Amino acid sequence: MKILGLIPARGGSKGVPYKNIKKLNGKPLLQYTSEIALKSKYLSKVILTTDDDKIMKVGKQLNLEVPFKRPAELALDASPTLSVILHTLEYYESKNVFFDAVCLLQVTSPFRTLQFLNNAIEKFIVKETDSLISVLEIPHEYNPHWSFEVNSSGNLDIATGESEIISRRQELPKAYHRDGSIYITKTTVIKNQKSLYGKTIAYIESPKSLYVNIDTIEDWYKAEDMAILLNK
Repeated sequence: MKILGLIPARGGSKGVPYKNIKKLNGKPLLQYTSEIALKSKYLSKVILTTDDDKIMKVGKQLNLEVPFKRPAELALDASPTLSVILHTLEYYESKNVFFDAVCLLQVTSPFRTLQFLNNAIEKFIVKETDSLISVLEIPHEYNPHWSFEVNSSGNLDIATGESEIISRRQELPKAYHRDGSIYITKTTVIKNQKSLYGKTIAYIESPKSLYVNIDTIEDWYKAEDMAILLNK
């Protein structure tokens, strides 16, 4: 299976300015993701898509391919990730280069390991699903079976649509949320369904000890503490 490793890193970042190339424990944040992506035996090509000259320069220094500069309209706060992926696929297809799937690796999840990435891709290949995403288990107190939505009468309905709430924690089915670390999707699903998920979604559970999703300065401080601990 021919899989494209795609690392998106735009220049605009309000929470942590230039976070994608800001140094975390001595190396650019981008480097954490690029290092494992380039080592994976399952990724046929690994590229950086960015709108920013500084990030392009750092990416090239990290041995990432940077085949184009991303159009400005695909680097806004509101720009959908799906559009960024489609733009990349269209670029390569115009050069008669085709991929079976895309593995999206966001820079803001720096502590995924090579083994975790390879395990995710192996599971995606074996399961033959439309997609695979990395997830974390939702704590029982936030389980959707214990969540409520306001109905048209202004009262509460169980969010899952059940008429009776599950009373015991032990009886709750496990529920998960995407953690943003890994998305792998068949190219046909991306192009034909305009979706990162498709109809069948496999999953791999991320280690909680390695989880951080850097969006705010508080997240950055957490990542700094984690980086120090992980390098001891």
